[in-house]
Amino acid sequence: MPAARPVWKGQLRLSPVSIPVELYSATKSSSKISFRQIHEPSGKPVRYEKVVPGVGPVDRDEILKGFEYEKGSYVLLSEDEVEEVKLETKKTLELTQFVGACEIDPIYFHKPYYLVPQDELAEDAFRVLRDALRQSEKVGLGQLALRGKEYLVAIKPCGTGLLLETLHYEDEIRKSDPFFSEVSGKKADKDLLGVATELIEKKTAPFDAGIFKDHYAEALRQLIDAKLKKKRPNVVETEEEAPRGRGGDNVVDLMSALKQSLEKSEGGRKKRSASGGKSASRRSGNGRQRKSA
Repeated sequence: MPAARPVWKGQLRLSPVSIPVELYSATKSSSKISFRQIHEPSGKPVRYEKVVPGVGPVDRDEILKGFEYEKGSYVLLSEDEVEEVKLETKKTLELTQFVGACEIDPIYFHKPYYLVPQDELAEDAFRVLRDALRQSEKVGLGQLALRGKEYLVAIKPCGTGLLLETLHYEDEIRKSDPFFSEVSGKKADKDLLGVATELIEKKTAPFDAGIFKDHYAEALRQLIDAKLKKKRPNVVETEEEAPRGRGGDNVVDLMSALKQSLEKSEGGRKKRSASGGKSASRRSGNGRQRKSA
């Protein structure tokens, strides 16, 4: 079991079957660089006072929560009133519905967690549920009461365990129509579509998150390390964005750009293949020379 502390412990219930499980965050915030504001002359962190315009600093016990129901007008709620409506953390997560693994739009997914059995006794039932979800290609849905709030969650197989992902509720998602209303539904040019599709096929590969690096985070770390060592950091120059075409030239420019990208992709493959063959022949040739010597 990992050294991390579980976010939640309870029963994962499927009809009459209850499986003791533990929930762990699947992401880590420690890998991200965070900053604090510092007062340069003293080198001490900056703190913030609670200030009311025209009044000045106020005490914490004079502060209430306010919901702005119209501009400048608020419904005031005390901490006790908010606490009263908070949900008690429940020790049972019941799977109430199952949907196709691809039916949930990715826009609904929020945060991932690992779900694991609490002990060896729970593992048998856990594996049955995991394999049943995998075989049926379904995702289990339920609601989890945690830290006073209720979360909509989806559960699906992940390696030898289960992945629980919190989902946005429907009213939290903006409708896409206002954003896409001015985008034409006209079909793309067939020739352009063909070249673009071929380029996509050439660049298709199994997903591997390890090949993608956060260059901004790396640059920040270099800057911090350089500051610590009192050295000047290396500045990474970014490529300039290519100018956009105008009017009717755009189709010609786009076709040319796609074809050039496709040729580069094919040329790179041929070059790697050729260099691989040459290095192999060199190795075999060197072997023959050593033998003759």
